[in-house]
Amino acid sequence: MGTKADPLAALSALPGVADSVDSVRKAVDRVYGHRVMRRRSNEITSEAALRGARGSAALAGADWALEEVRRRSDFGGEGEPWTVGAALRLTAEAGQLLSVWRQSPLRTLARLHLVAAGSSAPEGTVGRPRLEGEPVAEPLVELPLPDADEVAGRLDGLAELLLAGTEAPALVTAAVVHGELVALRPFGWGNGLVARAAERIVLIGSGLDPKSICPAEVGHAELGRAAYVAALDGYVSGTPEGMAAWITHCGRAVELGVRESTAVCEALQRGAA
Repeated sequence: MGTKADPLAALSALPGVADSVDSVRKAVDRVYGHRVMRRRSNEITSEAALRGARGSAALAGADWALEEVRRRSDFGGEGEPWTVGAALRLTAEAGQLLSVWRQSPLRTLARLHLVAAGSSAPEGTVGRPRLEGEPVAEPLVELPLPDADEVAGRLDGLAELLLAGTEAPALVTAAVVHGELVALRPFGWGNGLVARAAERIVLIGSGLDPKSICPAEVGHAELGRAAYVAALDGYVSGTPEGMAAWITHCGRAVELGVRESTAVCEALQRGAA
């Protein structure tokens, strides 16, 4: 019997993807080599989590100033407070789910949705893919919505790919996980938040960003919703050019996250001087 194809690894050969992977790796290596990381990595991780959550919430329609997110303690209200609170909970939870992700990506996604929901979700809708006819509240993403059967099949296919193992670089795998979840919108709400948390899990678990100090969510927010949606259109198209554009977009987001944490390192270093 022949060796099974590795479709994720095949994406690495798309034009521009190898350059993006290399650029991301160099950027990550630089911030991990910063002298502040040797003494204060926990502080960098905490700050990256906060800034990442703010960025993910901004893309979901709650674009709050960082200091407002830092100051607030009540996220129980509907609308933007719920969105920011969900993003904060997801970011805090992501690093705790690595072992579960390796065994069952679908169970991890269910857990992420439960965490995002908090106590405000309609009973019976949490942690499961939507059923046919159930609405999806994802107003900032206007891509065509796959039906429930397609969602279930593609989620199973994604899980099988991940569990089979891949030689693909972490950036490629993270971008596909992120893109597929936003394209499918398997849950009734919170899909973008869950997708970006899953991207974070892949980047941590792959060993690219084990301390979770390179918040791609910051970069996605900085690049802006229009660029995010345009890149997602490329992913959904399934063309080589579109897939490459989405992966390189995600790579740029990671690099901007690196830049954010590098600035935090520099600020801490100046404060210690």
